[in-house]
Amino acid sequence: MNWHRMWAVLIKELRQVRRDRVTLAMIVVIPILQLVLFGYAINMNLRHLPAAIVDQAGTSGSRQLLMDMLATDIIHPVSDARTPEQVMDLLRRGEIQVGVVIPQDFERRLATGESAVQVLVDGSDTVVQSAARQLAQMPVVRVDRERQLNSVPLPESPFSVVSFYNPQRVSAINIVPGLIGIILTMTMVMFTAIAIVREHERGNMELLIATPVSGAELMTGKVLPYGFIGLIQTSLVLLCGMWLFGVPIRGSLLDVYLAAILLILANLTLGLLISTRAKSQFQAMQMTFFVFVPSILLSGFVFPFEGMPEPAQWIAELLPLTHFVRLIRGVMLRGAELTELWPDVLALIVFIGVMMTLAILRFSKRLD
Repeated sequence: MNWHRMWAVLIKELRQVRRDRVTLAMIVVIPILQLVLFGYAINMNLRHLPAAIVDQAGTSGSRQLLMDMLATDIIHPVSDARTPEQVMDLLRRGEIQVGVVIPQDFERRLATGESAVQVLVDGSDTVVQSAARQLAQMPVVRVDRERQLNSVPLPESPFSVVSFYNPQRVSAINIVPGLIGIILTMTMVMFTAIAIVREHERGNMELLIATPVSGAELMTGKVLPYGFIGLIQTSLVLLCGMWLFGVPIRGSLLDVYLAAILLILANLTLGLLISTRAKSQFQAMQMTFFVFVPSILLSGFVFPFEGMPEPAQWIAELLPLTHFVRLIRGVMLRGAELTELWPDVLALIVFIGVMMTLAILRFSKRLD
């Protein structure tokens, strides 16, 4: 062992890392990014769940109960509804996650010790189920006092919590649909991120320069083969999810594949944009990592979207996986149609157009 030669190699490697901006960014940014995301953006204590309230009783007691519920900050009214049917429709479309229904005979139910309030929950997210069930444990101070004065036995809780779409709280039913997006994001971005870079490294770009192929034609030709691969992956996850875990597909299978195609195209165009910046295949994979980590943590796949602070939610809205998770859970678990989930469809279409335009503008058939 020659310590002088080893020291020379060590200095050489340190200088090489210093010149490689992507590697240097991973050394510094990744720990900070994960620390900020886990410490600041990830919050399992949900508050301000989007809700709709139907007060058919309209009494002072029902209004007082609603004020107490809103004071917990667990729910936040975002939509008007007059009937339980409208609440169910809002749940199916994903516009709300909790519905509160107070029937006309609210006072009678309280007097007889029956459940007087229905809390309807979008159970496709098990964390939301747990948060909504906290309402059933909320002490109803005014009701308690009145019942004690009248010597009427109180029910254990005036609330009846009803979970839809996954009442058994099976984790696989919640995870498998989102897992389609995770797999497509990981593979599609990486595959196309190295597509153009590989042409440079193998010397194939010299042949392309001598051809009349335009940048748009080259980009499109690179995207389409991996699109078919993405559809194969989607089919495999769907089949395994139904066979192994009994994951339902309550909506249209065509809508499932249309949502998958939108995510595939979004990831492929993002990967092409990365490939126009990377200098090597290894660097392309490093840059992909910067997209993959925030996508997993901020998309709502693992951690609930509503628990994140607003700045983190703004960043999450820029990620295609966030919109896909809403689409795929809406179609597969709630039986919604893509036309009812049009804001997320539109967001993915805009993302595809912007990324593809930037990739074409940045691409140049040059050897350097």
